[in-house]
Amino acid sequence: MSTTYDPYAGSRETTEGRVYTVTGGDWDQTLGTEAYGEERLVVNMGPQHPSTHGVLRLVLDLEGETVTKARVVIGYLHTGIEKNTEYRNWVQGTTFVTRMDYLSPLFNEAGYSMSVEKLLGIEVPQRAQTIRVLVMELNRIASHLVALATFGMEMGALTGMTNGFRERELVLDLLEEITGLRMNHAYIRPGGLAQDLPEGVVEHIREFLEFMPARVADFHKLLTGQPIWQARLKDAGYLDVTGCVALGVTGPVLRAAGLPWDLRKVEPYLGYETYDFEVPTTDTCDAWGRYLVRMAEITESMKIVEQALDRLEPGPVMVQDKKIAWPAQLSLGPDGMGNSLEHVKHIMGQSMEALIHHFKLVTEGFRVPAGQVYVPLESPRGELGYHVVSDGGTRPWRVHVRDPSFVNLQATAAMSEGGMIADVIAAIASLDPVMGGVDR
Repeated sequence: MSTTYDPYAGSRETTEGRVYTVTGGDWDQTLGTEAYGEERLVVNMGPQHPSTHGVLRLVLDLEGETVTKARVVIGYLHTGIEKNTEYRNWVQGTTFVTRMDYLSPLFNEAGYSMSVEKLLGIEVPQRAQTIRVLVMELNRIASHLVALATFGMEMGALTGMTNGFRERELVLDLLEEITGLRMNHAYIRPGGLAQDLPEGVVEHIREFLEFMPARVADFHKLLTGQPIWQARLKDAGYLDVTGCVALGVTGPVLRAAGLPWDLRKVEPYLGYETYDFEVPTTDTCDAWGRYLVRMAEITESMKIVEQALDRLEPGPVMVQDKKIAWPAQLSLGPDGMGNSLEHVKHIMGQSMEALIHHFKLVTEGFRVPAGQVYVPLESPRGELGYHVVSDGGTRPWRVHVRDPSFVNLQATAAMSEGGMIADVIAAIASLDPVMGGVDR
């Protein structure tokens, strides 16, 4: 038995058997317990929501109220979603990835499904593509409203918080009507959609588009012209375009630094090149600019939603290949999601072959040709990329996600060091990280 000394682990014999003691490795040194030869204070900020925008821990070195060093500690959610997808078939993977960035679940579903479709070499029907754009842009509005609401909460503008969540409820009502669920929808599936739009929802979306611009104007009245709001955000969390590119930062943070980089424009997907919309930018490079960009993006998303409604044409919402299309003939009933009565009647009473096929498709799943792809799209927080690898089986061999919140959090130190501790809150809020995506 080896007697090598391990400074981070030890053991001792007790009446209950051997007891092991394991310490945190070099973590203590990483967090700077060594003396600097000067007076300083090490403060743990978080993990709690009203300041660190989620279960995020910041370790700050302070001199007075000035931040001299900022370190980000993540991992408090530890969901293991990426690994879990390897133990489910290709369709079931949708129910996992939708829970990563839980404020923009439809983007996760779309990125994953588009990756699987690229491996399969299939193209989804036009109606399904249009509805994907429709629900994603509604989801973008809802996500930005949460960003604004939590921004207000963390800055002490509680009316901004209540108003933001009030408007978001309206969007979630629409998404619930379309998908059956408020969040984590599993609505966008490989090959198309779980089901078509229900009757009446198009009219409800148009009603939403009629009164929402006035609600956005109310936000501007409440916050944009507010001197305290401006004073708290301007020059806080400064990060210019060079810093953004060096750190891989994308989304509203990059566009607030002046670079109009939006994957919907520069690398279009789902026909985004045929939609008329602008890419809002500012040149302030601070929390104020990021707030303005998100406000403008809500308006642009409403324009895209309206265009998507106008171009909806009748047609299927799932590929016609019966070896891929699952669940088959899905309908939304009073008890939630389930197979249509016609399909149940067919497989249970008319065709043994159809029942066998249905059973195999549901339990085992379809096979995806071996290969690997990377599919990026523009989520509310930046570039969301799916690297999916198949070994030719019925389950993913590997699913790895480039989550924008994870990458953007790298900017925390650059934004915070040298500034005041109060501005750290504004900097983190302006990044709008979602820890479900970070700790996936």
